[in-house]
Amino acid sequence: MYKPLAPATLHAMLGQNGPPQLVDVRTTAEFGRGAIAGAHHIELAHLPARRTELDPKAPLVLYCLSGARSVQACTYLAQQGFEQLFNLEGGIAAWARAGLPLAA
Repeated sequence: MYKPLAPATLHAMLGQNGPPQLVDVRTTAEFGRGAIAGAHHIELAHLPARRTELDPKAPLVLYCLSGARSVQACTYLAQQGFEQLFNLEGGIAAWARAGLPLAA
């Protein structure tokens, strides 16, 4: 399963030593409009082919624009044995509304 994660909580986690893996599952065009710094870009459609790029034992935070696609990604990865999954509540839209920084 996965747990929801508030934008402010993720921001704090990313500032700590040993931050979680961060995966943006939006399209390439969406990713190009701005992302959370340090995010690994894997489109949702490509996740099955590229899941081996991720550590199934490490904490993993997934996000998209609103949180819907990343829920699908979390559900899929949970079925593949990933143990520490988090979904960014409200996606990158909520992150931006909270005034948190985006990388170009």
